[in-house]
Amino acid sequence: MYEVIYEDIDENEEYEKIVKKVLSKCFEEEKIQNSKLCITITLTTPKHIREINKEYRNIDKATDVLSFPMFEKDELEQKIKDNNFEHEDILGDIIISIEKVKEQAKEYEHSFEREFSYMLVHGFYHLMGYDHIEEEDKKIMRPKEEKILNILNIKRN
Repeated sequence: MYEVIYEDIDENEEYEKIVKKVLSKCFEEEKIQNSKLCITITLTTPKHIREINKEYRNIDKATDVLSFPMFEKDELEQKIKDNNFEHEDILGDIIISIEKVKEQAKEYEHSFEREFSYMLVHGFYHLMGYDHIEEEDKKIMRPKEEKILNILNIKRN
């Protein structure tokens, strides 16, 4: 279902507990828990995420989370509908700057768990083909994100 990679930061059992809890619920909610889809979660530094952002998106700045889906939304939906998972498929990669998560948790005055969980859910739904650039798309993606956090009782404060 997922693999956690640490790039330039120390391994952390607490991070892995949150990843497991959140992604398990995401997979369950989207009814793909029995699929052979796998996500790579890279936890890293602002410097490393900036390098990736520059290389792959031509944006020379650090961000909190990056998502790299392997499927187009329609293609993934068809695969799920047909239950076409004979072998393991990579759903995509989520890269999260742990330092940025800590900063934003402080800035928004909520817990590290809440901010980190949101980054995971947000990244997951990007991998599922959802977006938030257009207001119309945001109205679909945001409620899905909030539903997962609410089910897990991960509150803003």
